Amino acid sequence: MNSTPDLITPQKSTSSNSNIEVDSNNSKVLNDPAGMEKNGSDDYEQVTELVNPNNGKGAYVTVSICCVMVAFGGFVFGWDTGTISGFVAQTDFLRRFGQKHHNGTPYLSKVRMGLIVSIFNIGCAIGGIVLARLGDTHGRKMGLIIVVCIYIVGIIIQIASVKAWYQYFIGRIISGLGVGGIAVLSPMLISEVAPKEMRGTLVSCYQLMITLGIFLGYCTNYGTKNYSNSVQWRVPLGLCFAWALFMIGGMTFVPESPRYLVEAGKIDEARASLSKVNKTPGDHPFIQQELELIEASVEEARAAGSASWGELFTGKPAMLQRTMLGIMIQSLQQLTGDNYFFYYGTTVFTAVGMQDSFETSIVFGIVNLASTCCSLYTVDKFGRRNCLLWGAVGMVCCYVVYASVGVTRLWPNGEGNGSSKGAGNCMICFACFYIFCFATTWAPIAYVVISETFPLRVKSKAMSVATAANWLWGFLIGFFTPFITGAINFYYGYVFMGCMVFAYFYVFFFVPETKGLTLEEVNDMYSEGVVPWKSASWVPPSRRGADYNIDELAHDDTPIYKRMFGRK
Repeated sequence: MNSTPDLITPQKSTSSNSNIEVDSNNSKVLNDPAGMEKNGSDDYEQVTELVNPNNGKGAYVTVSICCVMVAFGGFVFGWDTGTISGFVAQTDFLRRFGQKHHNGTPYLSKVRMGLIVSIFNIGCAIGGIVLARLGDTHGRKMGLIIVVCIYIVGIIIQIASVKAWYQYFIGRIISGLGVGGIAVLSPMLISEVAPKEMRGTLVSCYQLMITLGIFLGYCTNYGTKNYSNSVQWRVPLGLCFAWALFMIGGMTFVPESPRYLVEAGKIDEARASLSKVNKTPGDHPFIQQELELIEASVEEARAAGSASWGELFTGKPAMLQRTMLGIMIQSLQQLTGDNYFFYYGTTVFTAVGMQDSFETSIVFGIVNLASTCCSLYTVDKFGRRNCLLWGAVGMVCCYVVYASVGVTRLWPNGEGNGSSKGAGNCMICFACFYIFCFATTWAPIAYVVISETFPLRVKSKAMSVATAANWLWGFLIGFFTPFITGAINFYYGYVFMGCMVFAYFYVFFFVPETKGLTLEEVNDMYSEGVVPWKSASWVPPSRRGADYNIDELAHDDTPIYKRMFGRK
């Protein structure tokens, strides 16, 4: 099909909105002067926007299943997070890779524990920057398959470790390279395949899979903790092969990104991908319109030449602002303190007097998983900004109680002289409230924001830099937590609380609302300089009326306190 036919036909039925008519091809047509654009004379040119004709209950089943398969990469990361928190407390792991006290009992020093746990994040940071390029050169699907194979190599090295802790250490770096590539390519592919109405929900599935991996990792640790040999940790590691092979197999059923295919000059394959995702014939006008929009975006990027790393900071529109936004959001996701609980959950629960910290960590995993399921609804219902803002407020409140009880009530007779059961239960309760606030907001939405903020030409580079910031902070928190908690104990919670106060103000002033916008429309919003706290009212050019005033959204002279607390 070479062009879109004339879609404004006499066969029309009036919708509930008197200014909108729907024609026989499911296109929306604005039929009054307020909803039309002038064509250079006194006449108005009708603005036509096609909608997907396949809008039944099963319209998005296919694309949802495909995106969940891609999101399974998050399960691989979550599985590592859930299992490593138990490995560092298991007897055989300590005996093989730890040191010995004077009485012969094995232990992991703070340095060795911090390195074993957190070096994975350094591998992820490097993998995210270096291997994300595979998505541009070999396609998103093939890139994911390659990085999963790298992850498998790292797992083999870890399982083969006998007594040399540095061999296990090297294996974690290599597996981290693979997971770092997955963390960039999975949300990227989902965001480019998913329809705009469900993009937030489907990208959030990546975080859902992370939480599912953490929970099942906890359960596996609990199931193997009573063994006295390497079954304790080699069985959970061995299961990583099953997850990796499952993901590789699932990639064969997932459509390639139509944006990548257009960029590679494979127009027919791009049309077929769009057709599969939308369950609509490839020659339908809706598919043609989507394809033309993507082609226009790609041609615009191609005309500007090859993207360089420097363009992340000097490019237009507002690339410096967008790059810093990605880095800050991913950094602040780590500075919520989630890995303080996930990496050292069993250690934390032991400190508050729990008899079986493995059982308690399973409860923690259940709360995390259930809360993340809620996020699939909240992210597209309430928008990115509102969720991030309220999530920050909720976590601040939880940390106030958690840290205050920990430093004032947990050890009534001094540390080491028994803990208060009531205080310990209170801390566990508010830790669960914290997980609820984190899992419904910052956990998934950080990935949603970076997956839809950047234009196609620099997307892989920008997303890799943003996720590298996440992994770097993950390493710092993972490595230094044993030292910090050893020095200040639960005062550590006040540090994360302060980070969340900062996060609230950062989101308010710098993070725009992108709910319901196509990736091309997000670029248009940045080019028009819309202030973030008014971005929820922004309307794409294709849906504006003649009286629309963009200047009102690009400036705001009201006092700061009215911007933040006034009614919107």
